[in-house]
Parts: sequence; structure tokens; C-alpha cells
Amino acid sequence: MTRRDLSRLIGKEISRDIFARLKRFGLIGAGPRSPAPGAPLTFVTTKLFLEIFGLGSLRDLPDIEALEEAGLLERGADLDEKPGVDDAFDRALGLMLKDDQEEDPQIG
Repeated sequence: MTRRDLSRLIGKEISRDIFARLKRFGLIGAGPRSPAPGAPLTFVTTKLFLEIFGLGSLRDLPDIEALEEAGLLERGADLDEKPGVDDAFDRALGLMLKDDQEEDPQIG
């Protein structure tokens, strides 16, 4: 999936910085070049991503229709109301902060 694909899917622009950070923390990795014009980079999820979000495989992700029905693909969807979302984000954020602190002990 390209950065533009994901931005289009969730209805919000995702910066290169966010992708760089996700990559740095091992949640995504580089995929093959897209066959789309300009051959943009694609990104793939990692085993760590699956572990953090409690997935055995990408097949465990809900399909787009289920996400839309749950309101997760609407602009401004309230993720705080979705069970398990906070826990998954907290685990991911905890890993990111831990990594930042190891690189720079002044953080935290």
C-alpha cells in the first residue's frame, strides 16, 4: 500500500514523517514499487505490527465494509469509543517512546 492509498482510505493526509517513524519502530517495512505512474514506494506491515495489534495475520483484519460500518473509515471517527483501539495504540506508543528514550536519555 502506498502512502497516498492509505491517506485516501482513511480520509486524512499522512505525512512522510509518520511513515518514517512507523518504519523506524519496525511496524512497517518497504514493499515493492507500485505499478502506478511514478512507481511510488509501497509499505507492508511487519510481524511486530501484527503482535502489537493482536493479529495472527493480515487476514484477521476486518474488511473495508466492516470498518465503514464501525465508523472507523469516516473522517473524524471517534476511535476512543472502539474497544481495544486505545490498548493497541498505547502499546505501539509505549514501544516508540521506549525506543526514543534509549536513543536520547533526555526524553521522558
